[in-house]
Amino acid sequence: MKSSVMNSVVERDLCIGCGLCAALCPQGILTMQWNRYGDYNPVEVSPCTTECGLCLKVCPFADSGENEDTIGERLYGAVPGIQHRSETGYYLASYVGYSERHRPTSASGGMATWLLEALLAEGIVDHVICVAPTGDPERLFAFQVFDTPEEVRTGAGSAYYPVEMSAVIRQVLEVPGRYAITGLPCFLKAIRLAQQRNKKLRERIVVTVGLVCGQLKSRHFTDYIAALAGVKGGVTGVRYRGKSPDQPASNYHYVFTAADGEEQRIFWNEGISEAWTNRWFTPRACSYCDDVFAECADVTCMDAWLPEYSVDSRGTSLLLVRSPAVREVLERGQGASLDPIPVERVIQSQAGVVAVKRQHLAYRLYLDGEGVPEKRVAPVRPRNPLLWQEVVLKERMRVEGRKICAAGVPDVQRFRERMRLDLSCLMVGRQISKVIMLPVRTLRYIQRKIGGNNHG
Repeated sequence: MKSSVMNSVVERDLCIGCGLCAALCPQGILTMQWNRYGDYNPVEVSPCTTECGLCLKVCPFADSGENEDTIGERLYGAVPGIQHRSETGYYLASYVGYSERHRPTSASGGMATWLLEALLAEGIVDHVICVAPTGDPERLFAFQVFDTPEEVRTGAGSAYYPVEMSAVIRQVLEVPGRYAITGLPCFLKAIRLAQQRNKKLRERIVVTVGLVCGQLKSRHFTDYIAALAGVKGGVTGVRYRGKSPDQPASNYHYVFTAADGEEQRIFWNEGISEAWTNRWFTPRACSYCDDVFAECADVTCMDAWLPEYSVDSRGTSLLLVRSPAVREVLERGQGASLDPIPVERVIQSQAGVVAVKRQHLAYRLYLDGEGVPEKRVAPVRPRNPLLWQEVVLKERMRVEGRKICAAGVPDVQRFRERMRLDLSCLMVGRQISKVIMLPVRTLRYIQRKIGGNNHG
């Protein structure tokens, strides 16, 4: 039996649930369904008889011989003025700014929504594919195809919830037109792999808009945070990135709507951060991703997590551009406030994600050895024992959390109790790190002051 996405990816718990394999299977034998962990996976509805291998060739976590560097070079390597960095991949220009009209309902500065509307208004695309609420408690968010700016606005904001693309990709194949699509790094990598093998996708998807991503979350993440917020019963709706004028942009809040119509609100620092930063409810595939800035996208949008911008509760966007056509749209910029920003500042804004997908990944690869995808990061054991401890403890919590979720929707108190020992160890490690780093920070401060005086 030849390798397939089922035995090479799904059975190794490396599927990210993008749905490209189900959309393109020539036999139509794959369908996307929830697994016991609260993620999407392909499921065979009948046996594979042709063993064509297309499912593996379009999978972003299969060993296809392609990576973001090879794909990026093919897409953007010949663009005049293009540059490349290991952290960002190829880039043509970088901007910081916002759309005043879209800011209030968007996760950051509203520039992703503004851009999608501009692509429609200028006739560059006929349809926009993005994630939007469904109103279905069993599937709170889904990729949808929109044709008007008003429809696109319903997809504004972040959705920390599993989605898959099989239905919208089938629609692209069936309905002619020019499409723009938004997606996370691994999803857009899957689309680029599919475009190499499918002429319709190559011709019809003309703009890709990427989003910086540190990790995906299972549907149980939403259930857990809703329970933490005090929601009783099922969740019928959620807004993940609410903004408060008395809080910095980093302390956003989630708003949950329960089945009885009641709303509950919870802030990042009230428990969301604990579940997020410790990698609870995170699929295993996310532990082997080395793409921070959606390197296969024509443009990548992200939050401006920089001191001068993150204090503004209204949010600010950063954009990393690779396509000349998209750059022209941004430069016209009607209704948007945009300024150039050095790419070094863009990288700095995502320093935490860069660390996870470089230093942390290097150690995870060192630990796991065989049976994981080949990455652009070399396996390395860290010299810093506290980094070693952090990676090990967070991975242990991630695995333990998956086991709990496999038995059903987790009870908040019991879940946290199972994590208590590892959380305590992490806290002790952080305290030790602060003590160790204090002389280093003091020395750096003195050196900066002396250097500043010498130049005065």
